[in-house]
Amino acid sequence: MNKLVRIGTRGSALALWQARQVQNMLGTIGLKSELVPISSGGDKELQKPLYEMGVQGIFTKELDVALLSGQIDIAVHSMKDVPTQLPKGIKIAFIPKRGPTADVFISTDDTWQDDKSIVATSSLRRAAQWLHKYPHHSIIDIRGNVPTRLKKLETLGCQGSIMAIAGLLRLEILPKQHTILDWMVPAPAQGALLVTTLESNKELANKLSTLNHNETAICVTQERIFLRELEGGCTAPIGAVAKIEDDRIHFVGNITQSNGKQQLSFNQCLPTAKANDIGSIAAKDLLSRGAKTLLNG
Repeated sequence: MNKLVRIGTRGSALALWQARQVQNMLGTIGLKSELVPISSGGDKELQKPLYEMGVQGIFTKELDVALLSGQIDIAVHSMKDVPTQLPKGIKIAFIPKRGPTADVFISTDDTWQDDKSIVATSSLRRAAQWLHKYPHHSIIDIRGNVPTRLKKLETLGCQGSIMAIAGLLRLEILPKQHTILDWMVPAPAQGALLVTTLESNKELANKLSTLNHNETAICVTQERIFLRELEGGCTAPIGAVAKIEDDRIHFVGNITQSNGKQQLSFNQCLPTAKANDIGSIAAKDLLSRGAKTLLNG
């Protein structure tokens, strides 16, 4: 392939950082490329909380359209934003090695664990898990890209905000005043990138498949199976993270009532021989204990 590979990406600082990492990876297998920034609906509509917008693929659909219409050759996504069912004609090209998965609390002062703290987040999952742990706190909405949300903290009058640590580290803007939330279960596929291409572009797909990080792919696939079998969308209060350790896969998943009052959890290690089953096993376990009622409550 001699022509430039056109890499579709959202235009935010984080999205462009991610696209450049993919561009560097393409260079290692001899592919020259260019970035093609494309605006997404999720970037344009900043007044409503994400969970009120009710649109699957709010951050990905414009890139899907650009791919299907031939404007770009591949698209780079934050995998946690991608619906579990890809559009017809689009396939996974490769999944790079995953970054950190944790959520982090960026605090504006030292009083954030007090009973009356106000916490900013646009994520229903983060809000639900936070209220489960801190039931006397209040949640307010905050939208925008990573640098914008950090800037907004100065004027919102809250005690802090919950964010993914991966984006802050990638942009090298992680504030000193932060706390890693090791108790919070991240969104399925958080910290991972997904690169897609057309099913019909077999030559490119075959070449890109050599860049796939198999361990990451196994883990995020199981997390997304868990999400899909619970019939939850990208904004649902569902958390999941899988890790392969030695010859075992460790899967943690939960679903939390939106007001934080109830939570169902799954936490098990299975042999890696069961690695392709654990997401479904976890989902069925929670469904048997009333996950649907909790999700709709």
